[in-house]
Amino acid sequence: MTNIRPYQTGLTSLLTHIISIPLFGLAFILIYRSEWINHWMMLPEPKWHTLNILVLFMIQLVVLCGSRIPMTVCKIRMPWVYYILWTLGEVVVTSMLFALYMALMNRGSYMYFPCVGHCLTVVLGVSVIPYVIVNRGTATKKEESGDANPDSLVRFCDFTERLKLIIAADAILYIEADENYCKINYLEGERPREYSLRNSMTRIQPLMEKQGIVRCQRSYFVNPKHVKVLRRDKEGVIMAELDAKGVKDIPVSPKYYDNLNQKLL
Repeated sequence: MTNIRPYQTGLTSLLTHIISIPLFGLAFILIYRSEWINHWMMLPEPKWHTLNILVLFMIQLVVLCGSRIPMTVCKIRMPWVYYILWTLGEVVVTSMLFALYMALMNRGSYMYFPCVGHCLTVVLGVSVIPYVIVNRGTATKKEESGDANPDSLVRFCDFTERLKLIIAADAILYIEADENYCKINYLEGERPREYSLRNSMTRIQPLMEKQGIVRCQRSYFVNPKHVKVLRRDKEGVIMAELDAKGVKDIPVSPKYYDNLNQKLL
C-alpha cells in the first residue's frame, strides 16, 4: 500500500491546511448568503450571525491544528487510505463540535444528533473543494521546485514487479539482505526507518548502482554519501560508520573496500 509523500506532513502542508481550509469556509458563508446557510447555522436572531460565523471559523481552525500539528511534529507516514480516513475524521470532529455549539445556541429547538447529521452533510460538501485544492497545490509546488525530481527518486519493486516504496536516493542509508527480503534502511527527516522488501540483493543491484549506492559486503549495500568514516574494529574487521544517529556500523569486506573508499575521496 503506497504511503503519503513526506511533503504531506511537512510544515508547508501544515500551514496551508490550517489557514486555507477555514478561510475557504468563512469566505463561502460570507459570499454565498442564502436561506439554507441561515438554516444550517440555525440562527435564533440575525444579530448572532457574525458571532456564529467567527465561532465556527475558530472551531475548524482548532480542529485542524489539533490534527495536523501532531502529524507534522511526529512526521507520521501512513498509506493514502489511512490519510483519507484521517481527513474524514477531521470533518467528522468539526461537524460534531459545530452541532454542539448550534444545539447550545438553540436550546430546545434542535436535538444534538440530528444536528450532527445536518452539519456533517454541509461541512463535507463545503470542505471537499479546499482539501483537494490544498493537497494538489502542495504536490504541484513540490514538483515545480524539483523536490519530486524523478531522477532523484528510487522506486523499489518486489519480486512480482509491484511498486512498493518510493524514496529519495539521498535518504537511503544502507540495504541489508535478510533471507528472501531486503531491509531498506533510510532517513525520514532525521529519523532512521526500515522497510522490508521481498526481493533479492542481486535483482536490485543494477538499480542501486545507477543511484551510486554500492555493495560493501555480500549482504550489504551502503550509500557513500552517508559514510562518515571507514575504520577497523578490535577484531580487524573494516566497518563503515554512518552519519545518522542510532544506526549501526556496516561491515565492509576487503573485496569491496577499494571501490567504496574511492567513492569517499
